[in-house]
Amino acid sequence: MRSRSAVATTSTYQERWTVPWWGWLGAVAVALLLAAEIHLGYGGLRSWLPYVVFVPLALVAVAALSRITVAVTDDELHLDDAHIPRRFLLAAEALSGDARRDALGPELDPVAFVVHRPWVQGLVRVYLDDPDDPTPYWIFSSRDPEALLAALDLPLPAPE
Repeated sequence: MRSRSAVATTSTYQERWTVPWWGWLGAVAVALLLAAEIHLGYGGLRSWLPYVVFVPLALVAVAALSRITVAVTDDELHLDDAHIPRRFLLAAEALSGDARRDALGPELDPVAFVVHRPWVQGLVRVYLDDPDDPTPYWIFSSRDPEALLAALDLPLPAPE
């Protein structure tokens, strides 16, 4: 009897949105200021407790912000925990400048799927055609939008 092995899907593109060094520094600075404020109100050993609590908590929070990944496989587009089969992807475009601002502001559809981080400058919008899902498009940050679009291999959206 032959055993069946799982078919591995290959990733054609993958990126991780890590927080830059200044984000880590800012989080620690805020935690230290908050701990110092509480420290001033207490004496003795318990005055150091806020430092023990707030600094690691700030580091865990920033690490959680650094866990988001974007991946394109042969079959799906993955964005953090969300994924969609590539057969439902219609078109894709990279946005920058005024188009980026408008896409995240006045043009944003209320039912769109948005995952944006301000420290990641690129932005990609992928239009969907899923009859069971009312989401018109996904809009998300990307460190290298052109490489992501090349991996998706989708046409540009039709001009309106």
